Amino acid sequence: MSKICEISGKKAMTGNNVSHSNLKTKRKFNVNLFRKKFYWVEQDCWIQLNVSANGLRTINKIGLDAALKNAAAKGYINL
Repeated sequence: MSKICEISGKKAMTGNNVSHSNLKTKRKFNVNLFRKKFYWVEQDCWIQLNVSANGLRTINKIGLDAALKNAAAKGYINL
């Protein structure tokens, strides 16, 4: 399972752990992902998506159908 949100396109970033002595080692900032099932009323079916917390807020704000259309237009998912 890739760690990419299928609605917002967010994915893991890289950065540094910085110690007290200012030594830097590489680390990853992972996305806050959930595997959620949604009922898609327009298609009359259940779909399962990898969605970040930001993606859930987007779905709550504009609706599932509009969020899926925006994600497909940006190339995050294939409908």
